[in-house]
Amino acid sequence: MSRMDGFHGIYPMLYAFFDASGGLDRGAIRAELEACVGAGAHGIAVGGLASETNKLATAERRQLLDWVAEDLADRLPLSATIAENSIAGQVAMARAAAGAGAGWVVLQPPPVKGASEAELIRFYGAVADQSPLPVGIQNAPEYIGIGLSNTGFAELRRRHPNVQVIKAEGPAVYIAELAAATGGAYRLFNGRNGIDLVDSLRAGCDGVIPGVETVDRQSAIYELMRQGREAEADQAFAELLPLLSFLMHSIDHLLCYGKRLAARRIGLGEVHDRTPALRPTPFGLEVMQRWSKQLRAF
Repeated sequence: MSRMDGFHGIYPMLYAFFDASGGLDRGAIRAELEACVGAGAHGIAVGGLASETNKLATAERRQLLDWVAEDLADRLPLSATIAENSIAGQVAMARAAAGAGAGWVVLQPPPVKGASEAELIRFYGAVADQSPLPVGIQNAPEYIGIGLSNTGFAELRRRHPNVQVIKAEGPAVYIAELAAATGGAYRLFNGRNGIDLVDSLRAGCDGVIPGVETVDRQSAIYELMRQGREAEADQAFAELLPLLSFLMHSIDHLLCYGKRLAARRIGLGEVHDRTPALRPTPFGLEVMQRWSKQLRAF
């Protein structure tokens, strides 16, 4: 069996909560992790855009990964997103993730918007060939500014079989085209906070990597889809969609309001932003409250 055969479902991307002094808050991150485990998550993801990886130093990324892996203690599979800007840096983080107990890694592209597809394939392939873990690729040109085409993914898989997962960030129509173009060669996860959850699963996704704030609802919807109870899943998703649509205007918007909603449901206190950050407005908090009032504490 492939090492990826058991990897599916809802993998919430953990937020990086900060304390009043600006450092990572282990207590808040531990509470967040426990909330996700208790809410029925199928795995845990850390180190991605919702973890504010662009605001973390390499040592902080390692610290966050180590804390999460230690507290998770192999209760669920762990996926670690890697955002280092060099091949050597990504290989080092992949090895660190393996040492911490992660099951797979997801590579973000280097921040070079003008890089050609051929260069991206060489970059990802060089990391994948040295990674001790199965490798996924985050394809998020809308958020990161660079990505691969469907043809590029087919070529990447042909050359580097350790690249086994795509974390796509797009509508379900794109997911269906990607699945067809790659012929089932990849495990597919969507992101975008799950705003395309049910149709992403219909389009060929094995799971979704959303935020933390609705992990219980999204995990339940996923299970309904697995059981073939699609009408119930559609109804539950329709009730959640206005909130997801509000939260996912942008990554900064999600970090502003999604993190605060997660903190409220977990029972944490004040959310401390790491500057620069989008600040909530009274009206924004009012909208968030209106669409989340049915959500109780974890």
